[in-house]
Amino acid sequence: MKTTRKEESGKKVSLSLSPSDLDSKCAFTLTLMRLMGFFVTSLVLCSVIFSLSVVLRDPPSDAALREPLLSSAPVFQMSQTQQDLDNDTSDSVELQEDKLLGGLLAAGFDERSCLSRYQSAMYHKGLSGKPSSYLISRLRKYEVQHKECGPYTESYNRTVEELRSGQFTESSACKYVVLISFSGLGNRILTLASAFLYALLTNRVLLVDPGVDMIDLFCEPFPDASWFLPADFPLNAQFNNFSQKSDQCYGKMLKNKSVTNSTVPSFVYLHLVHDYDDNDKLFFCDEEQHFLQKVPWLMMKTDNYFIPSLFLMPSFEQELSDLFPNKETVFHFLGRYLFHPSNSVWGLVVRYYQAYLAKVDERMGIQIRVFDTEPGPFQHVLDQILACTLKKNLLPDVNHQQDTINSSGIPKSKAILMTSLSSGYFEKVRDMYWEYPTVTGEVVGIYQPSHEGYQQTQKQMHNQKAWAEMYLLSLTDVLVTSAWSTFGYVAQGLGGLKPWILYKPENRTAPDPPCRRAMSMEPCFHAPPFYDCKAKRGTDTGELVPYVRHCEDMNWGLKLVDSYSY
Repeated sequence: MKTTRKEESGKKVSLSLSPSDLDSKCAFTLTLMRLMGFFVTSLVLCSVIFSLSVVLRDPPSDAALREPLLSSAPVFQMSQTQQDLDNDTSDSVELQEDKLLGGLLAAGFDERSCLSRYQSAMYHKGLSGKPSSYLISRLRKYEVQHKECGPYTESYNRTVEELRSGQFTESSACKYVVLISFSGLGNRILTLASAFLYALLTNRVLLVDPGVDMIDLFCEPFPDASWFLPADFPLNAQFNNFSQKSDQCYGKMLKNKSVTNSTVPSFVYLHLVHDYDDNDKLFFCDEEQHFLQKVPWLMMKTDNYFIPSLFLMPSFEQELSDLFPNKETVFHFLGRYLFHPSNSVWGLVVRYYQAYLAKVDERMGIQIRVFDTEPGPFQHVLDQILACTLKKNLLPDVNHQQDTINSSGIPKSKAILMTSLSSGYFEKVRDMYWEYPTVTGEVVGIYQPSHEGYQQTQKQMHNQKAWAEMYLLSLTDVLVTSAWSTFGYVAQGLGGLKPWILYKPENRTAPDPPCRRAMSMEPCFHAPPFYDCKAKRGTDTGELVPYVRHCEDMNWGLKLVDSYSY
């Protein structure tokens, strides 16, 4: 190999390398390449060692869960992560229990088909008291029984065929009580609860005549089987004709002495409407229940919340005590179990609540029902409402002398939900709190969802609004209701509230005192029997046991109370 370079003198010099020079050059090159390889290998090794040191010093949580014994730090990390998981599980279980109301409701429903069933826990304050474990177990057993005996099951079909033929076998596994649709919505809700408890006590299956609107108002309460009576039930066409004069009426059968143990009919009609007579009222005697227990089909028509009289029957006494240790929770628990607004009604409830009631410090309900031939509004009713709510410090008074009231900080807000067929009372109270400031500095909003003018029992949207308003009232913190009103009874029972009851005015004069606090959250049985079944004579059934007393708003009515309080 030759190289030419220019000397300083300008002459070209030729350079040549000998073989020995080439060997030296190759050796040098190989040495340089080895050094570079060693250097690269060292860099890679250092990178790996550094990465391992970082991982071992602070491993990720999932690594800690997989390899807890690498060091003491990962063990602590695992313990902390497990605690978080346990907390999440605990919160999930608590949330599930809230949705199921402490086990009162069954799991497994399609939530989309009935949004209110599990969402209602987000709006209610929770149950007033804890359901007994025995009540929960009996409800689960009933659900199994209803699934086995419900519409179009083998047992149902066989029993219906026996009903058509008029002949039946007493060994039939399924017996039924059919509740015939009757009266206004508030009454129907109370009678549904009554009929269901009677079915529970007598090991029967409850089937409900849907009438014109029940399916649009309520979700199905039992899993996997409907509680609505099928349209092809053989006696449907006779429901409107059943009366005390019907040959199948049990009261008439007793009066005519046509009841014999040797001849058991395939069905009996039970007339438990407010106009029932002394023979019909014998339904509440154990002796007659022994016979009725043999009858496969009981057709019941009633507009009464008759549960208080069931508590006076010796044959049911122990069972009822086990189901409801606290007697005043009967409708509260049964109502929250049975009555879930349909999706259309639930939409009315949720939209109104979120728009007007959600973002306040306190919610108060005032339910107004006037039993008068004229629609109103009436001044004496308005005077009574204001006298009750102001004297009992349920509403703040207003200052007529000042335009504003100075208050430090954010004023307390209160939403008043009023329900009435008339808008007159709402307008007067609303204007009062608009025109004058409150003496307490509170901000008071007055709201009324509807004012239908008069009761329209058979109108679907009217009943949907009525059901939504009952439910909205049950979501309040304080409740004022009208005497005798089943609308108010439903609201207080669902909400677990002891309301202030406005006494029924007489001669269009505001009563004094205007109201009183209810003894319990239970509804009133307006037309109870006054009969001692053992002695076979009249008696005051409101004085027999400490937990059945006369109602505050109807002195001949009966209601359940907590026996430890009264």
